[in-house]
Amino acid sequence: MEYKEALYYEILPSGKIHCLLCPQSCVIDQEKIGFCRVRKNIQGKLYTLIYGQATSVALDPIEKKPLYHYHPGEFILSVGTKGCNFACPFCQNWSISQDDSAETAIITPQELIEKAKELDSFGIAYTYNEPFIWYEFVLEAAELAKSVGLENVLVTNGYVNLKPLGEMLPFIGAMNIDLKSIDEEFYRKICKGHLNPVLEAIKRSHKTCHIELTNLVIPTLNDSEDGLKRLVDWVYDNLGADVPLHFSRYFPSYQMDFPPTPIDTLKRAYDIARKKLKFVYLGNVR
Repeated sequence: MEYKEALYYEILPSGKIHCLLCPQSCVIDQEKIGFCRVRKNIQGKLYTLIYGQATSVALDPIEKKPLYHYHPGEFILSVGTKGCNFACPFCQNWSISQDDSAETAIITPQELIEKAKELDSFGIAYTYNEPFIWYEFVLEAAELAKSVGLENVLVTNGYVNLKPLGEMLPFIGAMNIDLKSIDEEFYRKICKGHLNPVLEAIKRSHKTCHIELTNLVIPTLNDSEDGLKRLVDWVYDNLGADVPLHFSRYFPSYQMDFPPTPIDTLKRAYDIARKKLKFVYLGNVR
């Protein structure tokens, strides 16, 4: 499949390209790629290198996203590609998000919709890696899916600029958004990004679709009582008590070999959150 011209960029006088899709705000020289490694300046135009390329297609329970308050008990066709606009050293899907050699298979939006119908799925979840860097494909597929009565779900880190987010949201029924920490330093040092754009994307998305939040609790990095309280306070103050919050247990993966999150730490996070939020869940534990 030929490369597809990307959306959301501007050409600079120098011939470099300024990508406007996400807050990484990459300035990309000729024949170079952006931070996400899947958008490239080719002869003065920005192209997506992954349009129509899927690393994974599977029928999953909606609870696996995790979404517990959206079509509970039903199955959804899940699809992902490769690349990410973060560089988290603990990534559990690093083999597709961080490894450029991940194998892909070609799929068109129409084929994806047909497969969802064939499997009697209620919709399509764009997941496994970061769906917003697959923007052109996801936007086209989501619009087509909604036109034939299918739901669209995003499982995302929320690191996207508000304008492209706003164009996508009319087609999205639900999102699970990773709120990795409530500290800017964590995002800057660990994820190689920034906190505030994620918070703004969460607030914007909450206005138009169902959202649930996930926080991966990592020992010594984001598991302090003060940090957990501030995260819960932000959710309560900005979204209300009804937004589900999932605390997920960390296991060693990719470049991080810290021991798994103690169960007692997750219980403590749960107790803190339940003082203000109605729906709190623990993930990656029995």
